[in-house]
Amino acid sequence: MAELLQIKSQVKEFQQEYVDKNSHAEENRQKENQAATRIQSWFRACKVRAYLSHLHKQAVIIQKIWRGFTARARFRQMVKAAYFIMKMNFYEEMAVRIQRRWRGFFVRKYIHNFYTRKSYLEGVSQKNELVRQELDELEELQKRERDCLEMVKEQTAKVYQAYRLHHLLSTKQCPGVFNSPFRPAPHEMEQLLRQVKYQAPTRGRGCLLVVMDKVEVLAVEVVRPGHRSPFLLFIHQICRIQFREPGEVWEQHVHCPDLTLRLQTSHTHLEEAQKQLRQQQYEYMLRLFEDCFRPRLIYSVVGTGSMLHHLSHSRSPFTHPAYAKSFRYTQTQLPGNEE
Repeated sequence: MAELLQIKSQVKEFQQEYVDKNSHAEENRQKENQAATRIQSWFRACKVRAYLSHLHKQAVIIQKIWRGFTARARFRQMVKAAYFIMKMNFYEEMAVRIQRRWRGFFVRKYIHNFYTRKSYLEGVSQKNELVRQELDELEELQKRERDCLEMVKEQTAKVYQAYRLHHLLSTKQCPGVFNSPFRPAPHEMEQLLRQVKYQAPTRGRGCLLVVMDKVEVLAVEVVRPGHRSPFLLFIHQICRIQFREPGEVWEQHVHCPDLTLRLQTSHTHLEEAQKQLRQQQYEYMLRLFEDCFRPRLIYSVVGTGSMLHHLSHSRSPFTHPAYAKSFRYTQTQLPGNEE
């Protein structure tokens, strides 16, 4: 019974305590709810911030990995392009070297052959020496002709002077002006006066002295002494003879003295020699450019194919082969490699 009473008393105390606690909890419910809400919000904020930080870190890692991947791919492309460019530059340089060697060999062998050019230059030098010798001979010939012309002019002038001074010729009775007794030998003019024949002056006609020159002709008119003008025929006189040509009459009346020194060549010898020399030079230049140094083509069609010939055996005209356009020829064989 005591225990039952004790339990009943505890039940009452429990109820009272329960009521007190409920009332006390009801009084602090809103305050505790706000505190719990604040604690929950703070905890959730911490949790969200930690999660966001974790997401940021993971995003940074993902971005780092992706950017590294893309950068490595781009770098591989750049390296590949740079390697391709370097390889192409190297190949182009090697191709240029090969083309330079081949073109040099091609030009030296088939276009500008050294030995052919050397022989050509030797021929030109020999021809120049020959031309120089001929020009020297021509110059010497012209000089001799000029000297001869000068001598002819001097002799002609002396002859003409002798004709004019023929009256000063010495005689047995009286010595002349040029034959002085104080001289050991007679003067040159005295000897010339003895050689020249005396010629009486004609009426109104001149003594024509033709000098051996292609330009100058010396004509001297001799008039009778005491007359200022040539004689004229009387008007009342009637010519009953048959008239002749004026040129024939002139040649008959004009008398040319015999010169003691004459040229051995014609008057136009210099012009003919120059013309002949120019003709020889022209023919030599034509023969030189046609035969002596004629460049050859390396490809000449033989049958249905093309054959490569040596320069010394080719007779093709001078053309510049387009060897730089294409190096591929069909049905071509090099000399010495025929099968």
